[in-house]
Order: sequence, then C-alpha cells, then structure tokens
Amino acid sequence: MNEYSFILWHDSEMATTAKSAKRTATREKRRRQLIDAAVKCIARKGLGNTTIGDVAAEAGLSQGIVNLHFESKDNLFHETLRQLADEYKMRFESAMNKSRPLAADRLQALMELDLSPSICDRKKIAVWFAFWGEVKSRPTYRKICEKLDEHYDEVTKGLCDELIAEGNYKGISGAGVSTVLTSITNGLWQTCLISPKSFDRQQAMSAINEYLQSIFPKHFPVNSIED
Repeated sequence: MNEYSFILWHDSEMATTAKSAKRTATREKRRRQLIDAAVKCIARKGLGNTTIGDVAAEAGLSQGIVNLHFESKDNLFHETLRQLADEYKMRFESAMNKSRPLAADRLQALMELDLSPSICDRKKIAVWFAFWGEVKSRPTYRKICEKLDEHYDEVTKGLCDELIAEGNYKGISGAGVSTVLTSITNGLWQTCLISPKSFDRQQAMSAINEYLQSIFPKHFPVNSIED
C-alpha cells in the first residue's frame, strides 16, 4: 500500500468509525428518550394502563421505533426500572464518595440523597410504587433491584452499628434503626407521590433529623443540624 492509498484507507476508516459512533449515540439517545417517556406515562396511567402507543406519543416517535429498540412493552418497562435503579446506584456511590468518612456524615448524606430532587421525584417514585404495588411486576422488581436494596440496607445498618459503638448507645440496634429510617423515607416518598402540594422537602428532612437526634444525640446534636 503506497502513501496515497494509505491516506485514503485511513480516511475511510475514520469516517466509518465516526458514523458508527454517531449511530451508537443516536441509539442511546432514542432509548433514553423512550425511557423518559415511559416514566411519564407510568406516572400518569400506571403500568397496566400504559401502552406502547402512549409511550410513542409521549416521546413524539412512532410505535415502530419503540419496537425497534425494546421489542416489547415488558422489555421497555423492565429497562425503565433498570435505568432508575442504575441512576440510584450511581448517586448512592457518589454520595458515599463525596461524604466525609465519619459514620454520622455518611448516614446524613444518604438521608439527604433519598430526599434530593433527583431521587425524590414524583414521576420516578410513581414508577417505583407501580412495580412494588402490582403483583405480577414484583418478580421483575426483585430481579432488578434486590441486590441494590440489600446493599442499601447493609450500608445503612453498618453505619448505625458504628454510631452505636462510638456513642455507647444502649437499648437500640443498628438493624432496628436502619429499618425505621427506611420506613420513614419510604413514607415520605409516598407523601410526595400522593400529596405533592403539601409535601415540603425541607420539613421532610427535618423530620429525619429529629429522629436521628433522638437516637444518636452525641452524633446529631440539635445545633449542628440547624447550622
């Protein structure tokens, strides 16, 4: 291959690579567009009443495009849940990495994460509750989210165990406190979903802080929370 032929071959390869990258980017953009539309439709109509046509119309695309990318409604819904789970996992890990290493700071970061606008979003919460609430969808939820839920519980319990040991707190267990915290955040998510007008993010965080102060007063003194 002479120099001129090599240049032509190289340019051709570069053009092919660029086209392939563009197609991949377009494919990922379309998939995300359809998943975002599915979240909106499920939040509005529920899992059982949402159709491929609803999602296509919400996304401004044809039903054929939906079938091309996901093949079926079930696949689309599964990938929608997986997207939410992956997003939560990413933000969970980011919150842990950015937090100071003290157990109290890390636990506080997790509670703030659960009430952050990116996570405590009414449309996203509606999808979580849809999969929790419909019997036939629970196996899908367990398949996609079980390990994430277990990891969250383990981390939260571990942090509570650390605080109990550090503060020499009596009459409480890390598992018990962790269970209550999860129940509180799930309940606040439900309030956000059912009564969005009355839901106040700051008041919700204050409620969690009051519980932490009552259980771990040495680690969550009132003044430090208010400051």
